[in-house]
Amino acid sequence: MAQHLISEAEGYELLKTAGAPVPAYALAHSPEEAATAAAGIGFPVVLKIVSPQVVHKSDAGGVIVGLRSEDDVRQAYTAILANVRLYNKDAEILGVLVVEQLKKGLEIIIGGRVDPSFGKIITVGMGGTLVELIKDVSIRVLPVQDDDIAAMLAELRGFRLIEGFRNEPARDRETLMSLIRIIAEFFLAHDEIVEFDINPVFLYEKGASVVDARIYVDPDRTAQKVAPARPLPSSMLAVRSIAVIGASPEPSKVGYAILRNLLSFPGRVYPVNPKHKKILGRDVCPDIAAIPEPVDIAVIVVPARLVPSVMEECGKKGVPLVIIISSGFRESGRDGALLEEQILATAAQYGTRIIGPNCLGLMLPFQSINTTFDPVSPKPGRIAFISQSGAIITTVVDWSLPEEIGFSAIISVGNQADLSFEDFCQFARDDPNTRAIIMYIEEIRNGRRFMEIVRKVTGKKPIVAVKSGASRIGQMAAASHTGSLAGSHDVYMAGFWQSGVIPARSMREAFQTAQLLSSEGYPRGIRAIVITNAGGFGVLASDYAERYGIEMVEFPEPILQELDAILPVDWNRRNPIDMVGDASADRFARTFDIMIKNQDLWDICFVIAVPSAISDPIRVSNEVVRFSKSTHKMMVGCMIGGDSMKTPLRILRDADIPNFPELEDAFRSVGNICRHLCWREYRGNVCGINNRE
Repeated sequence: MAQHLISEAEGYELLKTAGAPVPAYALAHSPEEAATAAAGIGFPVVLKIVSPQVVHKSDAGGVIVGLRSEDDVRQAYTAILANVRLYNKDAEILGVLVVEQLKKGLEIIIGGRVDPSFGKIITVGMGGTLVELIKDVSIRVLPVQDDDIAAMLAELRGFRLIEGFRNEPARDRETLMSLIRIIAEFFLAHDEIVEFDINPVFLYEKGASVVDARIYVDPDRTAQKVAPARPLPSSMLAVRSIAVIGASPEPSKVGYAILRNLLSFPGRVYPVNPKHKKILGRDVCPDIAAIPEPVDIAVIVVPARLVPSVMEECGKKGVPLVIIISSGFRESGRDGALLEEQILATAAQYGTRIIGPNCLGLMLPFQSINTTFDPVSPKPGRIAFISQSGAIITTVVDWSLPEEIGFSAIISVGNQADLSFEDFCQFARDDPNTRAIIMYIEEIRNGRRFMEIVRKVTGKKPIVAVKSGASRIGQMAAASHTGSLAGSHDVYMAGFWQSGVIPARSMREAFQTAQLLSSEGYPRGIRAIVITNAGGFGVLASDYAERYGIEMVEFPEPILQELDAILPVDWNRRNPIDMVGDASADRFARTFDIMIKNQDLWDICFVIAVPSAISDPIRVSNEVVRFSKSTHKMMVGCMIGGDSMKTPLRILRDADIPNFPELEDAFRSVGNICRHLCWREYRGNVCGINNRE
């Protein structure tokens, strides 16, 4: 049975049973029944059409309010039927709902729907007729706790209306939280409910009540199952042998490029191809069974139709991990999907794990492993990069070399037939070479599983994610406010924040944020100081700090007096500390010493230095290194300039201190981290967090 809208009377009954406050109501099938029901409810009342074909009742003239007598009700009943027949002559009319007319309150919307990736979500926002215009909503993936609900309300721009704004009284926040909790639990408890809008809810100084409710059900729906976490083979951390099945002697073939990339691997590499005896100087085995030793990883690059039989051979050989580079599976249509199911069944039979299919492969620089056909191999480093796009991997690797960015692992997830983002995050969590994780995501196949596993990873190592498709329409739900308000991208952002993942809007932002975290870790708090020899950049720093939610420390008088003793008489006596354009390296050093002595006052320091005739950038950078080693605080370098800064930047890089050539980039990255810190510590209820920025 297809998804369908239940009547408002049925919706009221379901909500009432769940414990939600609803107005008095009755379903009438004639003017007289409506008048009698209205007298029993008490005037004034509202009449509403009940018809599966009339979703937006007001547009059809199917709602009449302010009825204060039985005669008014009879006339309204007749008028509504006439209006609806004019609007849609084929509409099935199931009756007219007579509803208690409530006094107006602050209008709130509570909605929910089933997201294809994350399952059931709940949306809360400022409701009424302007809901689509202002779109002031907050989203969570269910289930939610009380602190999640409190954070949702705090994120709303209209939250001040709930607290009491200007001459408006404060509204009953606790009752609203209780109502949201009731509805969230009700939604989770009913698998058949797939979407609903409760708009508006009237929120009063004391109490609240549902006014309108639309609920869609699908009796055939079953809840998404969450598969347990299954770690990657432990051999991934110390690979001894790799087989390339489909190795080729032809330079134009993928099997040649992969084998060539593996020639530097210090372990054993076995080309597999029944047509050749030697490739690139290596003895070739006709099949994997002919390899005399155990194989830790098998890389498959044969045509898709041959992969099932090769998988069977790998299973019999006891290969723990198979990387399927070959395409032609689920991404290519029905026949490919059947092939993918076949290889999954074989993998499950033998306990083999699969990366891919339709992937670029795997790079583990610390082990000199590159199973991809990318001609460039990255440097070893502390960032694990997990991507759904092979083209983005090759671009990032190429870009990383002149930028001197290294990687602990680079993994192409492909179709995620078996292993998916969360599994690779779990691997990176256990990898001693990884300090931070970046993901480029197009699709998460099981959002609930992703959140459950990744939440345990982010407690140990930071994850930054870029999700493509922000402008894509995630759900076409013309009948539902919730469908248009809670788009697919918005749900991903909610899922990220709830599982501790820091979202980034670009690959550059993701790498800047991850580099900062991999070198500095999380700061203790969001209190920042700025030290600079450039007044203009100091002013910009104040602007950026406010924009990105970073708290600028106010110095107490004793510290100002200490700074007075070493800085020019015309220094600005506030944070950011403008040491004036003639600041020497010694002035930087003495200012750093005062901040070291008073480091309990701050958590993050931005050092902004520009070239000048007085300062020696090399000495300044060495003083920044000394400052960093003396504090255990987050140090953010902003040494801005051209050729004169090349050596200073290398000094910072060698000391593992990140530098940002663009000042706003520095504050954006730190702001991402501070926002996550506030979310983690306070669940978004303080620090001025706005989940839609």
